[in-house]
Amino acid sequence: MTDTRATKPITDDEVFAAHEGGKLTVETAMPLDSKRALSIAYTPGVAQVSRAIHDDPGMHATHTWASRLVVVLSDGTAVLGLGDIGPAASLPVMEGKSALFREFGGLNSIPLVINTTDVDEIVETMVRLRPSFGAVNLEDVVAPRCFELEQKLIEALDCPVMHDDQHGTAVVVLAALTNAVRLTGRNFADTHVVIAGAGAAGIAVTEILLEAGIRDITLTDSQGTIHSDRTGLNDTKARVAEKTNRSKTAGGITEALQGADVFIGVSSSSVPEEAVAGMADDAIIFALSNPDPEVSPDVAARHAAVVATGRSDFPNQINNVLAFPGIFRGALDSGARKITPAMKVAAATAIADAVGDDLRSDYIVPSPLDARVAAGVAQAVMSAAQQDAAAGV
Repeated sequence: MTDTRATKPITDDEVFAAHEGGKLTVETAMPLDSKRALSIAYTPGVAQVSRAIHDDPGMHATHTWASRLVVVLSDGTAVLGLGDIGPAASLPVMEGKSALFREFGGLNSIPLVINTTDVDEIVETMVRLRPSFGAVNLEDVVAPRCFELEQKLIEALDCPVMHDDQHGTAVVVLAALTNAVRLTGRNFADTHVVIAGAGAAGIAVTEILLEAGIRDITLTDSQGTIHSDRTGLNDTKARVAEKTNRSKTAGGITEALQGADVFIGVSSSSVPEEAVAGMADDAIIFALSNPDPEVSPDVAARHAAVVATGRSDFPNQINNVLAFPGIFRGALDSGARKITPAMKVAAATAIADAVGDDLRSDYIVPSPLDARVAAGVAQAVMSAAQQDAAAGV
């Protein structure tokens, strides 16, 4: 399904009017239009349910909304392209994310912005709030602290936790690359990928591509290529350096892109045309920085067979909404306590498969408004979760 309505410029008045009073409301799942209904929904009827949950804690999952509730959690330190704007200013973004969970995943969701950047304090807060929710979507937390926070939350909470800026992006990139590689007659085993940006998204994209079978990856940051002989790397980059850049290419992005098949940009950098001109024939360019792609789509099209961006006004938008609603829906439906690499790869495969026989250079991922996508991703994630459970993962 695609949105066929004419696109009109969005005005400031329209935006502020839409956000006034917030974008979320809470609605009851049963009518409260009589004394009898009130007695069932609240006192005295509700006391029976509370007693039952006290006697049988398993009823907490079936007789409250907690097991189907996703918390969108942020400290406001890396919001969109705005940076560290703090929790209060980040709340409209988190409200929007919760709205997407409801619209595309059929899941209840609430935004929760927290006024601390201390990892242990955030973890302690979520542990204390654990009876109130069923999953955590971590959002807009600055790297490298986001890696530590996600890992500690996974270890501390017995429920699905995922930092969408990392893994949602990575899942959709893998889906798009799966189709782009197929379209250009390549295979993962022989594809050389260069990734610009070693923050949250860049590291996660690297990890999922390795999981999917791509072995020739070169990662770059603001200081140039990352390799195992380079000094001064933080722990995360040092770990990734051991698994990438097998030729130990030194230099900057121009050197890294020489002969490369794929460029994936997840940074705010600008890549000169001469750099992409040195790529292989029928190259693939994903310039995902927003609002300004690392390579202008018009420039990229002169040197690549397939071009994708993070923007909605160009073909092939790499949009996280293709991934996270279905991933969390599948994880919760399966009763999974964590989101595994296999579940993420399964999600990417489902997104890629949704394109089907319509695959072409300007259509390598489905529309974010395609109603089939979230359901397909959820089913694929459920299947992968069941296989993980059977294997003791």
